[in-house]
Amino acid sequence: MALDDHHDTPDEALLIAFGNGDAGAARLLTARLLPRVLAIASRLLTGDRAEAEDVAQEAMLRLWRIAPDWRSGEAKVTTWLYRVTSNLCIDRIRRRGRSVALEAAGDPPDPHPGAAAALLAADRSAALDAALARLPDRQRQAVVLRHLEELANPQIAEIMEISTEAVESLTARGRRALAAALTARREELGYDAE
Repeated sequence: MALDDHHDTPDEALLIAFGNGDAGAARLLTARLLPRVLAIASRLLTGDRAEAEDVAQEAMLRLWRIAPDWRSGEAKVTTWLYRVTSNLCIDRIRRRGRSVALEAAGDPPDPHPGAAAALLAADRSAALDAALARLPDRQRQAVVLRHLEELANPQIAEIMEISTEAVESLTARGRRALAAALTARREELGYDAE
């Protein structure tokens, strides 16, 4: 399968093609899905890039294992994959007892030019990551999926295996907690100057 010829092919069709032995379908699906899986894992694990990479790799391996048995129409590939990713992250958080030092999280790389802009972006990202880390696990998961990954509430409900109303409640409480944590730092983070 030529990658350029199938950029519009649905995820499910690519997964089924891989399940039938098409390695090219797996390469295309990996290129599509891995960046978002890695981003979700990184945010849920509060910036631990190495651990997020491990989770992303495990989630993708699980996707490849179920490919031959994929039941078309039961769930979207992304919904299934994001649920697996979220569950793997939650398992790791529980195992480590939520004891992640902020210094260990590190700053994510910033592709934008300019030292001042890069420093400000890093400060903002670190402040958001620190505020996210203080949220309860389920609130953080809902906020990350809704506001950082921009998934719709029904899809988040499927991933988290809760009702849409519960997603709305979790995201609302999470947003309020983030606002409370970050409001005092508006000027420091350069938001009053914008």
